[in-house]
Amino acid sequence: MLTEGMFIADRYEVISKIGAGGMSDVYKAKDHVLGRFVAIKVLKPEFSEDVSFVSKFHTEAQSAAGLEHPNIVNIYDVGSEDGLHYIVMEHIEGITLKTYIEKKGRLSFKEAVSIAIQVGRGIEAAHNKNIVHRDIKPQNIMISTEGKVKVMDFGIARAATSNTIHSDVMGSVHYSSPEQARNGFIDGKSDIYSLGIVMYEMVTGRVPFDGDTTVAVAIQHLQEEMVPPSVYAPDLPISLEKIILKCTQKSPSRRYQNIGDLILDLKKALISPNEDFVTMVPLMNQDKTRVISEDEINQIKRNREEEYDDEEYDEYDEDGEYDEEEYDEYEDDGEYEDDEYEDEEDSESGLNPKMEKAITIMGIVVAIIIVFIIIYLVGSFFGLFKFGSSSHKADTQTETETETETETETETEEEDTDKVKMIDVTGMTYDEAKEALNKIGLGIFKNGTQSSDDYAEGEIVSQDVDEGDKVEKNTTVKVILSSGKGSVPVPDVRGESSSNATSKLENEGFKVSTDYKYSDTVAQGNVVETAPAAGTSAQKGETVTIYLSRGPEGTAMPNLIGQTEEQAKNALNEMGCSVNVNTEYNSTQEAGKVVGQSIDPGVRVTSGTAVTIAISKGQPTYGYKATITAPSANGDIYVVSANISLTDSNGNSLVSQSVDINSFPYTLEKNGITDSTSGTLKITWILNDGTQSEQTENVSFTQTN
Repeated sequence: MLTEGMFIADRYEVISKIGAGGMSDVYKAKDHVLGRFVAIKVLKPEFSEDVSFVSKFHTEAQSAAGLEHPNIVNIYDVGSEDGLHYIVMEHIEGITLKTYIEKKGRLSFKEAVSIAIQVGRGIEAAHNKNIVHRDIKPQNIMISTEGKVKVMDFGIARAATSNTIHSDVMGSVHYSSPEQARNGFIDGKSDIYSLGIVMYEMVTGRVPFDGDTTVAVAIQHLQEEMVPPSVYAPDLPISLEKIILKCTQKSPSRRYQNIGDLILDLKKALISPNEDFVTMVPLMNQDKTRVISEDEINQIKRNREEEYDDEEYDEYDEDGEYDEEEYDEYEDDGEYEDDEYEDEEDSESGLNPKMEKAITIMGIVVAIIIVFIIIYLVGSFFGLFKFGSSSHKADTQTETETETETETETETEEEDTDKVKMIDVTGMTYDEAKEALNKIGLGIFKNGTQSSDDYAEGEIVSQDVDEGDKVEKNTTVKVILSSGKGSVPVPDVRGESSSNATSKLENEGFKVSTDYKYSDTVAQGNVVETAPAAGTSAQKGETVTIYLSRGPEGTAMPNLIGQTEEQAKNALNEMGCSVNVNTEYNSTQEAGKVVGQSIDPGVRVTSGTAVTIAISKGQPTYGYKATITAPSANGDIYVVSANISLTDSNGNSLVSQSVDINSFPYTLEKNGITDSTSGTLKITWILNDGTQSEQTENVSFTQTN
């Protein structure tokens, strides 16, 4: 178990534990290289000890890391360190859709459609890269604090095999498709079924099938009809109800054939919610709900001999469950036909098609034999065939052998009818091999990767069925893909220039990226270290990061504001900096204190750096002086006195006095003004007839110190 403050790969600092599940623990961490928060899944010890599981865990996680979409929780990194196997993912601040539904009871029509569209876009991005989720459920859907919907756990739990967790019990049974319940072929239409169940739960607040055990729920998915969601949500528009019902058809061929068609209908539902535009595929005989046999029920029970709580594997809150990976479709049109399922249906209504075919062939062979016998009898009657008595026994034996050979050939022909001859797919890409195998009725499964000097990265190295072997149609061929050339040690380029280091690494087959860090021992511009470190084995074609020296890291500049000039100079001298001093008036710091510095606090500087500080000269003072002249008499009207006032720009009174006419011209003078550089002069003239007149003027003050 990790603890707060621990570092993974000298990069990720563990902040806190945020979740735990059946296979892994989840931690919030700080990525100190990119300066962001991430979520890290760490495998539990019991799974870390299984080499096969760990290998597949890394392979599938690296494959899922190629998914980048706004509606998918992205995977940033996969690695291992000291027996610790981990996945670094995007950290989402928010809650799961399951928690959101539990808090709200059930969601409104528009909210449910909006969430479904965003989930659908994430699933569509995965399907476009041949990745099937297999565990779509509300616990694996995050809603961020900004309202963004993201699907998580693409491919992460797919590494589970019979060596660890039985694949048949993976996946939350409440959201599993019928083909998952019977351990059949899984493709993108299985995710569409699960999304339909999620939409059902969003609008009704409940799942359509429930029971005391996973077996009971699985059987309901297989043979029971779903209660229409409008029974629990009477106000549900017909468009969304029809969309949900189409998604959750028991036969994959009656569902939406791709997630893009589903998204189009969801968008149309937002515009025309009460329009019945959803096209339902007609129900065929083979699509009717099956009543499964007792043997099948026992098989499901054996497959699910260990029950898992639906919430057990959810991450953040829970850790997702997954079926083992099986991406590929068997037919060119993208639809998989479950022959076993159809054979069982046909056996209920009539002869098995294979049996009919065999009977037909046998009938033809028998007819041919009868024709030969008739020809022989007629020829013998007319003497066309003459056989000596001595050879009669041999002829009889030959005839018997011929009949036996004919029967053997017939049996062989019957056996070969449902078999195909395997082709060589080594050297092909995965998509090329898939197309070639689908054409002859075979499927394909990527069974891992290995390094190869003979095949380029992405090409098939080996296949589990040899070229020329005859195999049953619909057999899944397992292939190994090349991960590129084998691993080589990373050369030691520490202390070398950027160009020399780059040349050496590229000569060994690596790609090179550049980053920087401080160093007290390596000259600026030369290599401090590499990632992966020198001597570590890495595959050719991987990227090696060289860290170039920025020189000494230096010392953080302190905050000098408010210190005396002497204190500031001493601090800078101890750092090895040279000091320049300026002075200025300042109303916030008393005289002799630092009021400014040329390098901001916190900036790292090295010895010899020049720093300028500004020292306060104290608060500035201002004055005002003016000579005031009384207005001349106007006939019999003249001034007898005046009231004079001076205020600063803040409204504070500086002068307020009454002056007799005999004092004019009058000199007004005011000094020691602070906190203001301007003001207002107001004069009220008192006339001999008892009336008044006012004179107002905006004035500027002059600094006096």
